Amino acid sequence: MIEYRNVRVALLGAGSVGSQVARLLLEHGDELASRAGAGLELVGIAVRDLDAPRDVDLPKELFTTDAQSLILGADIVVELIGGIEPARTLVLQALQSGADVVTGNKALLATHGPELFAAAEQVGAQLYYEAAVAGAIPIIRPLHDSLAGDRIERIMGIVNGTTNFILDLMDREGSTFEAALATATELGYAEADPTADVEGYDAAQKAAILASLAFHTSVPLAAVHREGITSVTIEQVRAARKAGYVVKILATAERLTDEDGVEGVSARVYPALVPESHPLASVHGAKNAVFVEAEAAGDLMFYGAGAGGVETASAVLGDLVSAARRHVIGGPGIAESTQSALPVFPIGTVRTRYQITLHVADAPGVLSTVAGVLAAHGVSVETVEQSAATDPGDGNAGTATLVIGTHLARESDLAATVVALRNEDVVVEITSVLRVVGA
Repeated sequence: MIEYRNVRVALLGAGSVGSQVARLLLEHGDELASRAGAGLELVGIAVRDLDAPRDVDLPKELFTTDAQSLILGADIVVELIGGIEPARTLVLQALQSGADVVTGNKALLATHGPELFAAAEQVGAQLYYEAAVAGAIPIIRPLHDSLAGDRIERIMGIVNGTTNFILDLMDREGSTFEAALATATELGYAEADPTADVEGYDAAQKAAILASLAFHTSVPLAAVHREGITSVTIEQVRAARKAGYVVKILATAERLTDEDGVEGVSARVYPALVPESHPLASVHGAKNAVFVEAEAAGDLMFYGAGAGGVETASAVLGDLVSAARRHVIGGPGIAESTQSALPVFPIGTVRTRYQITLHVADAPGVLSTVAGVLAAHGVSVETVEQSAATDPGDGNAGTATLVIGTHLARESDLAATVVALRNEDVVVEITSVLRVVGA
C-alpha cells in the first residue's frame, strides 16, 4: 500500500455545496489521494452555527466557529461561504498565510478578483475557482489552460439555471413569466427573493469572471451591461418561436475593435433571440452551457449542470486535487494573466442586430416613415413583416403590426432609433425590442 503525506484541508461553510464536499472527501479519501499524490485530510469545517441542520450527517468534532485558527493550520482552504464578507477577509488571510484557496464565490471574484489574485501572487499561492461559474461544467480550466495558446474571440453562456428554467418553461409550455417563476420557486430552482437571478446580477458576475479570464484583462463588474428577464412576455416568446428563434438570457464576453481601430472587450448580459439551429437554443430546464468561439480551435460548447450541491462539489474537488498536486510537486502558483489590459467598451460600441415589433397606424406611408427613422440613425433594415389587426374587439382596430429585423449596427444607434420611433405619431406602441445573436 502506498503511503502518502497528508495535505491539510480547511473547509469554510457547510451549506448545500460545502456539506457535499466534506462528505465526498471523507467517503472517497483514498481514491482522491491516489489522484492527488497526497492524502487530503479534512482538519475542520468552519460554520457560524454549530447546531444548524445540515444536508449531510458529518462528524461533529470537525465543526468549529473559529475560522481564523482553522485557516492558520491548513495547507489548502476551501471557501464556500458565499457573499463578500467575511469571505473576502478570510480568503485574504488564507492567501497571506501561504495557503492555496479553492472558492466557488462568484460575487467575491467579480468584485475583488484583482485584489485576491495579487495577494496570491505576492506569496506564491494559488487561487482556484472552477466552481464559481456554471457549477459542474469545466469551463475555467479549459480557458485558463487548454485554450491558453489560442485567441478567444467570443463567449456566450447560459450561466444561470433559474432564468433558463423560467424561459424554457415559457417557451415549451406557454407559461407566463409569473407562473414560470412560481414553478421555479416551488421546485427549489429560485430563491424566495429571486432578484439576483431574474434581474441578471448572478449572470453579470459570471460574465465579468469569464471576460477577465478569456481576454487576460481585468473586467470590473461595474463595466458589465446587465438586463434581466422580468420584462420578457409570453407574447415575445411565442413570436420568437414562430420566427425560428428561442429567447435565452446570455452572458456574453467578446473581443471587439472600435471605429478607431482600438481593440477592446465587451461584457454584457441580456435576453436575446437565439436561432433554433444554434446549440444554445437546445439547452433546456435548469441546465447551463457555455459556447466558446476561438480563432484556432473554432467553436466549442460546454454543457451540464450549472448548480446543485453535489454537482458543484465536483468542480470544487477537481480544484482541490489540483491544489494538492501542486503541494506535492512544489513551486509557486501560476499568476493570473491580466497583461493584455484591454479597454472595456461600453454597450453603445457593440454591434448587434435587433428585432423590433411595433403597433402602427394602418395607413398609407407608415412603413416609409418607420424606415426613414431607421435610416436617419444609420440602421439598415434586413427584414420586414407586416400584418393588419384582424380582431376588432382586441383594442387594436385600425392598427397594423410591424416586425422589423435590422442588420448589424451599433447599440447606441439602435437605442436612439427605438427612442425616435416612440416619438413618431404613427407608432402606437413598441411591443418588443430584442437583440438577435448567433445568426
